[in-house]
Amino acid sequence: MGNTIKILLQTTIPFTPDDWHAGRFSLLKEHLGSIRGEEGSELYEVTARNREEDRDGSDSVLSSLDRSDFDELWLFAVDTGKGLSPDDCAAITRFRQRGGGIFTARDHQDLGSSLCTLGGVGACNFFHSINPEPDVSRRQRDDQQTLSIDYPNYHSGSNGDFQVVEPVGELHELLRKPDGTPIKYFPAHPHEGSVGAPACDASARVIATGKSQATGRTFNLAVAFDRSVDSNGNNLGRAVAESTFHHFADYNWNTDMGCPTFVEESPGTGYKEDPAALGDVKQYATNIAHWLSQA
Repeated sequence: MGNTIKILLQTTIPFTPDDWHAGRFSLLKEHLGSIRGEEGSELYEVTARNREEDRDGSDSVLSSLDRSDFDELWLFAVDTGKGLSPDDCAAITRFRQRGGGIFTARDHQDLGSSLCTLGGVGACNFFHSINPEPDVSRRQRDDQQTLSIDYPNYHSGSNGDFQVVEPVGELHELLRKPDGTPIKYFPAHPHEGSVGAPACDASARVIATGKSQATGRTFNLAVAFDRSVDSNGNNLGRAVAESTFHHFADYNWNTDMGCPTFVEESPGTGYKEDPAALGDVKQYATNIAHWLSQA
């Protein structure tokens, strides 16, 4: 890797104005691009784009990601099942096999279920109709307010509010502030998805949980995959899987940025009343970018 880490921030849908296109993650892109090294140099070069299919139905960049000069892929799965082609998945797999870092984020029910087609990190994402949660007792509605959305739909709070993060096990460096104290807050969302560490992958562990404001039930917020060697001897890059892309969406950092018209719930005012709390998720994003790039 060169001095500047190249990040691809990509969605799994073509540009659609009234949807979760790449422009709705502009505050994250701006934050990552603003991070500087000790001498003031730019640490991350961020390219944000939406899915663009070629004549074979594959994305023009993802399908050759392993041959690109990107160091990290931040993949926001906002599709309902067809956001990645077989060629896309194969190239993303080869990208990680050559040491590339991968971040994925999805949402409720089957939103982002194309992630299940990815090797390794795909297995940690549980959806309604594909790869459901192993614990059968969790296959039930959590959020009771938006009845058009089914499980998994953990209610951590309103968009625009923040939730308390509980570290799992030894405090992971992804959740550590520069002074050594733990990150306390993530953006809340009325219906988060479900992630968990695959039983067959010793490199993966749940690093943080949240608590449902509807049922009081604890649920996983993020899974981290450390570097490991696969059965073919490839040195796999690190990866992070998030329960919802709303931890990083503009609307959840600042509700004045707006959202698609299909969002039914009224927003909260948590970050407007306590803007300093937003520093936690920005630090978390900084930590992810750094951690994914480390050998």
